[in-house]
Amino acid sequence: MDDRAMTARSNGTTKGLRPLLLSLMFPLMVQAAEIRPLPKFDFGLGAVAEGYVGIGPETRYAPERGYGFASANTPECTVAAPGTEALRGDACVSDEAFTFAIDVPEGNYEVTLLLGSPDSAAETTVKAEARRLILRPVPTKAGEQARATFTVNRRGPALEEDRRLFLNSREQGPPMIAHWDEHLTIEFLGSPAAVSAMTIQPAPEATTVFVAGDSTVTDQRNEPWAGWGQMLPAFFTPGVAIANHAESGRALFSFESENRLEKVLSTMKRGDYLLIQFGHNDQKDQSEGAGPFTTYAEDLREYIQAVRGKGGIPVLVTPMERRRWSEGKPSETLTDFATAVRQVGEEQGVPVIDLHEMSLALYAALGESGSKKAFVHYPANTFPNQKRALKDDTHHNPYGAYQLARAVVEEIRKKVPGLANHLRDDVLPFDPAEPDSPSAVSIPASPVFQLEKPEGN
Repeated sequence: MDDRAMTARSNGTTKGLRPLLLSLMFPLMVQAAEIRPLPKFDFGLGAVAEGYVGIGPETRYAPERGYGFASANTPECTVAAPGTEALRGDACVSDEAFTFAIDVPEGNYEVTLLLGSPDSAAETTVKAEARRLILRPVPTKAGEQARATFTVNRRGPALEEDRRLFLNSREQGPPMIAHWDEHLTIEFLGSPAAVSAMTIQPAPEATTVFVAGDSTVTDQRNEPWAGWGQMLPAFFTPGVAIANHAESGRALFSFESENRLEKVLSTMKRGDYLLIQFGHNDQKDQSEGAGPFTTYAEDLREYIQAVRGKGGIPVLVTPMERRRWSEGKPSETLTDFATAVRQVGEEQGVPVIDLHEMSLALYAALGESGSKKAFVHYPANTFPNQKRALKDDTHHNPYGAYQLARAVVEEIRKKVPGLANHLRDDVLPFDPAEPDSPSAVSIPASPVFQLEKPEGN
């Protein structure tokens, strides 16, 4: 837990939700308020399709242009053969990850991609913003192209009355990596990745699934860390956008005191969802009277009240366990917090996703040694400039985050039918006692590495 948040709790100065609810009676921010036609992009060096903007390797992002390649690596772009269709006859291709950015107002957007290359086979993974997994590997043969559509959320720090969300240094970050800026960034990864075309349109009617949580949930900006909320977009059909507002080191009360809950509520519309998972940092609250069945439970009730006040649908998530072993089985460190979540869920008539129970089953299935493969455990020199071994038994790597996301999705399927109707057809049932093999989960690493543990161990 960060010192700023702990001070707020111990001094009794957290804002409370009654003033917040009153403030939300004023006119709210509207997603994609400046709805305007956005350019359509034709990637490659051949003829440009009518109504599209041509994108070649020299199309680097510039503020005056408002779009372009934004990564250190720029892909190679092919030339179309004579007589081929302009949109499908060429592509931009690379074995190294590359990112395309476009300036758009805050809101939800429907993105349609034409993936593949006329000249070579490709296998393209797509991420957005801070490494959010959007499309799992899409294989295409030479001359074959696949169309894929998804809905993505772009958020900003603005609040009502010219106020702004408190952002920490991690969130402000380098341009095109920070995920609270004015750019919508789409990252292409593969061996190689290939893209021929892209269209982006505002999607103000899309359902937004907001996520509130801590470092185990957040969009971790850097490899090799990942949060389960970062993996959720890959499981949903177009028309559903994941807005992951979770942040490292936050507890229920510090998330609210930094106006993060207010930010969620300011853009929430009727029928949107909020998934709520805290506990790791609430457990460290040493203020008088603090505990899972007192302050933590009361904060959960207040979140539920606030979401329902906006016509939203709250969903509680019990905190997953850390990697701790005793007498040959996973030991429990957050049981009381999980119990409190279940009790509040039953009391308030709110669905409860029991990630605590499912995480214990997952770790047991992997075994004491094998469970390291779900966490940030890597020997020295696994990553660039990594001179010491990484050993983190709280935070997950992409494989572990993906397995936890599958567990969350399985619980959504059983307990949140309105949202389950929007799962992709290829999302299979999941039993955490029979997890995927690490070798079966292919999520290419983004070229951003950080060797310090996130807040919230």
